[in-house]
Amino acid sequence: MQWEIVVGLETHVQLLTRSKIFSGASTAFGAAPNTQACAVDIALPGVLPVLNKAAVEKAIRFGLAVGAKINKWSVFARKNYFYPDLPKGYQISQYEIPIMQGGVISIESKEGEKKVRLTRAHLEEDAGKSLHENFRDSTGIDLNRAGTPLLEIVSEPDMRSAKEAVAYVQKLHRLVVDYEISDGNMQEGSFRFDANVSVRRSGQPLGTRCEIKNLNSFRFLEHAIEFEANRQIEILEQGGAIEQETRLYDPDKNETRSMRTKEEAHDYRYFPDPDLLPLEVSESWIEEIRAKRPKSQEERQAEIKRRFPEIPEDQVIQHAASPSSTIFATTTFAIVPPKERPFVSNLILGPLRALGQPEYLDDQQRDTLSRQLKELSMRVTDGTISNSTATGTVLPALWNREGSVKEIIEKQNLKQISDTAEIEKIVDNVLAANPKQVQDYRAGKEKAFNSLFGQVMKATGRNANPQQLTEILKRKLAI
Repeated sequence: MQWEIVVGLETHVQLLTRSKIFSGASTAFGAAPNTQACAVDIALPGVLPVLNKAAVEKAIRFGLAVGAKINKWSVFARKNYFYPDLPKGYQISQYEIPIMQGGVISIESKEGEKKVRLTRAHLEEDAGKSLHENFRDSTGIDLNRAGTPLLEIVSEPDMRSAKEAVAYVQKLHRLVVDYEISDGNMQEGSFRFDANVSVRRSGQPLGTRCEIKNLNSFRFLEHAIEFEANRQIEILEQGGAIEQETRLYDPDKNETRSMRTKEEAHDYRYFPDPDLLPLEVSESWIEEIRAKRPKSQEERQAEIKRRFPEIPEDQVIQHAASPSSTIFATTTFAIVPPKERPFVSNLILGPLRALGQPEYLDDQQRDTLSRQLKELSMRVTDGTISNSTATGTVLPALWNREGSVKEIIEKQNLKQISDTAEIEKIVDNVLAANPKQVQDYRAGKEKAFNSLFGQVMKATGRNANPQQLTEILKRKLAI
């Protein structure tokens, strides 16, 4: 009988707010240690926490996105434990009645679409951080993160492989970024997860689980689950028993190691926080949040396809990758004639993307660039400049703000020669000067054509209309 892996995940998502969940201290990343920990965060005598409305709004937005039940009445509790980076001796969290319950995240598995059920999501504050580097015989404590708003999202044990777990957190990550619930920056600790892993024989009750703490990489999550599952299987096959415990993953050794015996909820002695009133959420506020929530990636794709059917499907997906890229693309396409939109789409995703990220420009700069792309496509369409000149010369100059499309074309003498008589005269001169290559082409050597073409382009300062030149050159060589 085969072993089956069972995985449930607890994901800690830092909410995208400027201040902390119970104080006005900043949540900005990268400040000097202990410069963003105020009296409330470290629980000096006489201070009182005040709930951040923006954090609650982000939590409700998440609940709406996953189809969860938003509790109109929820309670904050004190989760009591001792740790050096927990200055109050307790963490303000939610226990019995969280902000939301239920919900579903759909993922792709080997069997097709799979729905991973959510147990709950609750609001809480983060602890500080213990610093071990640069300290030989001691540990430093940085309390900047103390009080940072978190939404802890708890799944049911519905995943049956490390790959399914990765698919789940990737989908969850995309969702919280899309809906502007979190910036999702894993390197800065904005999105991290704990994996509860157990194994069982197929069809048997759930086995004893071990929790792997503080993973902040999709790759580490996959490796940690695979190692832990194999470790448990090996113990069970040798007749041993799994001890419920908390473990840490060491990416350098690709192994998990014991951290402490796994605590149960009663070990924390939860009780309602006497300084915080129950949280009451009105139906009208929920509907207001629903009405103004950002669009998901799927919704952004659908909008681009509906408004701009000329854009190829694979490019629609790229334009809808983020809210900012969608705004830039749709703003630009809206002012470009339909027949020129595919060309502009190629410009945005190809040569422009190679130069930088236009979606991160400010509003005025983005609007200016959109108008310039429209002008650039028109100058290619009317034959003023060639496609290669537009992408290779004019576009980089636009990105570097060297002037308007017209100014750049005039300043660099880029205007395309489309006068048939002028091109024919230059072609005649080049053919007369290269009788051997003319003879080679007429003898079937196609490469000779490329050489002659290049010489004509050089003679025109690379400004000859390529299409006209090709037609004239072929006609002349056929004589």
